[in-house]
Formats: sequence, C-alpha cells, structure tokens
Amino acid sequence: MSDILAEAVKGAAAHPRPEGINFTYGTAGFRDKSTILDPVLYRMGLLAALRSKAKKATVAAMITASHNPEPDNGVKLVDPMGEMLEAAWEKHATDLANAKDEDIGSALQRIIDALDIDISLPSDVFVARDTRPSGPPLTQALLDGLKVMGSTFTDFGILTTPQLHYLVRCHNSRGAYGETTEEGYYKKLAQAFLKLREDGTKKKYQPVVIIDGANGVGALKTRKLQPHLNDSLKITVCNDGSSGKLNEKCGADFVKVQQKPPPGMEIQPGQRCVSFDGDADRVVFFYLNKDGVFNLLDGDKISTLIAGYLGELVSASGLQLNIGVVQTAYANGSSTRYLEDVMKVPVSCAKTGVKHLHHKALEFDVGVYFEANGHGTVLFSDQAEQKIKVASQDDSLDSGKREAATRLTLMMDLINQTVGDAISDFLVVETILSTRDWAADDWNMQYKDLPSRLLKIKVKDRTAVQTTDAERCATAPAGLQEAINKLVAKYQQGRSFVRPSGTEDVVRVFAEADTQAIADMLAHEVSVQVYQLAGGVGEQPQPPSTS
Repeated sequence: MSDILAEAVKGAAAHPRPEGINFTYGTAGFRDKSTILDPVLYRMGLLAALRSKAKKATVAAMITASHNPEPDNGVKLVDPMGEMLEAAWEKHATDLANAKDEDIGSALQRIIDALDIDISLPSDVFVARDTRPSGPPLTQALLDGLKVMGSTFTDFGILTTPQLHYLVRCHNSRGAYGETTEEGYYKKLAQAFLKLREDGTKKKYQPVVIIDGANGVGALKTRKLQPHLNDSLKITVCNDGSSGKLNEKCGADFVKVQQKPPPGMEIQPGQRCVSFDGDADRVVFFYLNKDGVFNLLDGDKISTLIAGYLGELVSASGLQLNIGVVQTAYANGSSTRYLEDVMKVPVSCAKTGVKHLHHKALEFDVGVYFEANGHGTVLFSDQAEQKIKVASQDDSLDSGKREAATRLTLMMDLINQTVGDAISDFLVVETILSTRDWAADDWNMQYKDLPSRLLKIKVKDRTAVQTTDAERCATAPAGLQEAINKLVAKYQQGRSFVRPSGTEDVVRVFAEADTQAIADMLAHEVSVQVYQLAGGVGEQPQPPSTS
C-alpha cells in the first residue's frame, strides 16, 4: 500500500464510521442526518482527489441537502465542466462510504486499479456549502480527506449549488465560460440581462417581484446580485434567513406541494412571486389571481415559456437548429400537448432524475429540460453556439436575423448551462415576460393544467415493480400494466403510471384526468391494483373522500 493510502487509513481514526448504517450515492449525492455524515465527508474528500487525478482537471464538492430540512446535510461531487458526477463513479462513492475504517486503503486501491489512475498526478478541488449550521464541521472533514491525498483546494465558503458548478466550468474552460469568481458570476448574468431588457413602457409587465428565499443561500446571493441589476427590477426578498429555519414552511418544494404561498408573505392579486429551494437550484413562480386564488407556475410552465421564446428567436435568425423539450412522466399532460400540438416543438420523455433529463437534452441543438419541481436549464450544443455567434456578427445578414442571433447569444450568457440554477432561470423568465409584455396571468393562460394526484403505496419489496419507456409502462408484476390500461381507458384525458421509489419500499402512483375528482378516483383504482399485484403492506387503499 502506498504512503498516501496508508495516511488515508490513519486519517479515518478522526472520522470513524458508525456501525450498522449504509450510505448510498444517488442523483443528489449523499443525503442524511448531518450528525452521521462526518465519515462520509472525509471519504468524499479522498474520492474527490482521486476523481481530479483521473480527469486531470479540477473537480468540486458541494455540501448541501438542497430542499431537505435544516438538520439534514449531504455532499455531491461535480465534474470538470460543471456536470454531475459521472454515473459510473456513484458506485465507487457508495463503496468507499461503506468501507470499514481499516479497509479504506484497499477500497481506494480497487478504484485506482480499476481505472488505472496515476496517483502521483496532482489534484485540485473546489469546495462550497449552503447555509446549514452543520456545514462548517462537515467542510472540515472533507478538507481533511483532501489534505491526506495531498490535494490543493479552494474553499469558497457559502455558495449556491449552481454557482459552484459554474465556477468549476469557468476554471476548466480557462475563462472561456466566464470569470472564476462569485463576482464574475453576477457580472455575466447581469450584463446579459440588462442588454436583453427592452426600453419602452409596458402595459402589463411590471418589473416588481417578491422572492421567497427558503431561508437559505439563494436569499443571500440574490441580495449580492441586486446592485448589478441597476434598479431594472425591484426585488423584495422574504424568508431571507434572518428568522425562520431553512426550508421550513417556505421554499419551492413547500409552495409546489402545499399549493399555497409561505405563511406571512404579503401578496397583492397579480403580484409575481418566486420561490427558490434551499440551495437555489430549483425555482417556481406563483401569484394570486383577482379572486385571490393561488396559481402555480412550475417547471412545466417555465419550460414551455423558454422553449417558445427560444424557438421564435431561432426562427427569426434563419438558423437551422433543432430545438426540443425534455420532460419526465410527471409533466402535466396539457404542457406536453401544448408543446407538440400548438408550438410544434418535439418533446422527449426521460426517466425521473435531473441527470437523465440533462443527458437526453444533449440530443438537441437547443435542449430545454425542466422537472415539474422547477429544476432545469437549457443546453446549447457546441455546434449551435458556434452558428449563433457567427450569425450575430455576420454583416451580410439582414438586421432582423442578426438581432435575433444577438439575442440568442445573450440568452446563452444568461442561462447557466451546467445545472438548474434558480437565480439564472428567474432572470430568464423575467426577460421573456418583459419582452412579451406579459403579466403572470398571460403566461398562465398559455395552457390549463390537467388536475392530477400523486399517491404512495407501501409494498414488501419495491423491486417487484419494474418499468420501461421512461417509467411510463410497467413490465412487472405481470398484469399490472394491462390493469392500468383498462382503468385509464374509462376516463376523459386519463393518464396514469407507477414507478418504484429509489429510496424506500413504496410505489408512487401518478394519475391525471379532466377533473380533480376523476384524477383522484383513477389514482385510487390504480393504487388498489398495485397493492394487490405488487405485494402491498398494511390496509388496502381506501377510496377518496367525496366530501
């Protein structure tokens, strides 16, 4: 065993692994109660250094649990171009996190041997965290792992998750993507936003917005952005962390699930409101209509707005670029029909999880992807970027085509292509609403959401349910998909699918139809079939109350 690996084993004594707990690295990295994560952070310091050596580039580690409650925390690794950690390395992360303290050296050696990593190469890691109180000690555990491996590192302190993704891409692109500083991030977004802002009075669009910062890092960083916007947008930040706990009765997840504003927000009818999540990689909009009824503008609404606007710019520029939208099976059926039938934009369906949407979006020249929860972004292929930039500087084109290409270039600067970014996505939406002179109601009226219902059914073993076709069709147990098909056929605009949870022994049942009562009934009837055919636990699901 090399000296470095021997030191890694010795260093584990200060970060002992608790007995009887298994950790799993998923799409969101590791997430758990912060009190048990110290040994995981130490080991992820070791792994981040190895990943840097393997890629011969700087990587990053973000300490956050996103929209989870404040007592939780987590860590996820970021690849050199700001992408999520390569899927094949998730198993290495899980194996290392679960290795006994004395076996850390051999666990690292297995990774080194399997991937033929030259351990003598230098490594460099960017590190950041969200605002959780458990962040500083967990950061120290990660840094201990990096130091043992002889890695250089930069600790950026508190950042949003998307800011860290952005910075690592800037660094590894040698500044081509932007300046590798937090200030550089604000400057790039603000400059693009201000250039896209059109002069002239608006009849409907009001440059006034209330942001629910989830008592997290998004609130802090929005305040840092504000001076760069030159009063072009009046922003009021509430749930800014000065009182209240992170994600408690606030934030994007609360607003989407509860279908209501966070308590204490003073909102006038028609007032545009925005909710970030705890690490500011998700965003949803909402407003109260003239009758005081809550209206949510979620990831589906955001993706149709952005895809429509970018599609118009591509068309006006005369460039031959294929634009598409990637959704999951949870996307509202009305949004899919609107995109395909009205906007004539192709829609692809990917498995649940941002990494699957991101991968699918790469198939388009311009790929727009959002989950309904508000996590998403836009990806431009290298070829598309090149064509757009050339067209924006081509004096032989007529002014209309050149102006459209110039606006596309600015949109590329405004969009954080590395990962879903609440701040960037918020500015993109504001740009489009201003350009169209739309109030929230105008945006919402693009299409009407179908009512839906999501249920969870406890089962003995979630692996009894297998799916295909981006989780829209059940292949096991036998007879389940046939039963779902028969139930769906009974109802107007009915749609339903089931998928096993990735973390617990439950099966998620989704249903939508033309009325809420029918969506509720369809979800119930499908859940009964899941219970009967897939080994349900406890009482059989009861019909929805009609009161």
